[in-house]
Amino acid sequence: MNPAKELENVAQEVAQCTKCDLQYSRKNAVPGEGPSDAELLFIGEGPGFHENEQGRPFVGAAGRFLDELLTSINLKRSEVFITNVVKCRPPGNRDPQTEELAACSNYLDRQIHALNPKVIVTLGRFSMARFLPNAKISSVHGQGMRIRGRLVVAMYHPAAALHQHSLKKTIEADFSRLPVIIDQAGQMPEYQEPQNEDKTEPKQLSMF
Repeated sequence: MNPAKELENVAQEVAQCTKCDLQYSRKNAVPGEGPSDAELLFIGEGPGFHENEQGRPFVGAAGRFLDELLTSINLKRSEVFITNVVKCRPPGNRDPQTEELAACSNYLDRQIHALNPKVIVTLGRFSMARFLPNAKISSVHGQGMRIRGRLVVAMYHPAAALHQHSLKKTIEADFSRLPVIIDQAGQMPEYQEPQNEDKTEPKQLSMF
């Protein structure tokens, strides 16, 4: 398989996708962007207003913060791949619905397979749930965990810092640990789901 060709195929299919009702609120699909040999894959939740306008992920205020976070660990946006669990904007920036997540699932699977990234960083609880469906983000954020053979690091969505300023330092601290987690990728143990943990998650504010 040619990774670059497969990523382009996904992008073309996403642009004309009719698998769910998000097609009706779509101005531009947002398949994601980055090099086909990126070692780091960031997965957010869904496009917002600016992303829908430009067809690019993380180009609003949360995107600017993400750029700052990448710079803080000596990375450029052009060196990583950035996408979302849903590729079209939910109306009014509401949370993605179950059927919408399911409709986009194969696209994300194919992107992960094509990229074969060294580390996957989930941004927000919807992308985290893709790998850790029963975890609480407040309990696992910033930790490297091997899940089904892939190293996953769950983090708060950058936009969370825009709503809750107290989370900004938490997100910055989590990012500061990424280089060490990447270096130790091969040593991370398989994730063991905690037993009898309260899985109730507080309602998340709109991320956009």
